[in-house]
Amino acid sequence: MNERWFGKGIGILVSMLLSCSSFQAQKMEIDDSFVLELGLPNGFSNAPFRNIMQGLVYVSPMYQYTLKSGISLGAGLHYSYFNINQFRINQKIYGGMHNGSAFGKIGFEKFWTPSFATDFSVKIGAVQSAFFTDTLKSQGITYRSTMSTYVEPNLGLCLASDVNASFRLTIGYAFYGFGFNPSYLGLNSSLGYSAADLRKTASFLIVGFGYSRYFNGKKSSNTGWDEE
Repeated sequence: MNERWFGKGIGILVSMLLSCSSFQAQKMEIDDSFVLELGLPNGFSNAPFRNIMQGLVYVSPMYQYTLKSGISLGAGLHYSYFNINQFRINQKIYGGMHNGSAFGKIGFEKFWTPSFATDFSVKIGAVQSAFFTDTLKSQGITYRSTMSTYVEPNLGLCLASDVNASFRLTIGYAFYGFGFNPSYLGLNSSLGYSAADLRKTASFLIVGFGYSRYFNGKKSSNTGWDEE
């Protein structure tokens, strides 16, 4: 299911990027912008997190301002959801993990050609993770939560589609500052994972696509980009 969704998403992104490349562009002038990123998260590092939890969605809207030097500063929100992979656990349990974060961002954004740019950044903030499962509910617990740090290096490969917009391929690696443990799900067993496995920070790779809207004061045209 995830692989099919991911394949379709990449196909749509490639089609958009190919269509973008047909534009005759003038030099982009970027300052402040709104960015929206969508992706598919895949767990790494912490073994029970990687094996038990299955990433379904990653969404991150943000605002950023880019200086003439290319240094960018911004702030935004982040949401991700992981459900329990029924094929990786030996008992019936349903539910998942919701994660919400507010972050600050520092990076470097630059158009190297009239239509191609890179946006490398690091997001730093705090994340609230909440676990909802039927096992917790049966124990009289509505949900179990934890607050931790959130750090995510992120790379965007951007192609401009207009003087006010670009589409991007995004690759990120997020760290949630806690060691995932099956007890968060309401289980009374470590499921055979060692203490060293449980101590490792929960982290995940994100591959997806995004959209940037630039508030640079320029106007687009149906027949091409405006001349200065």
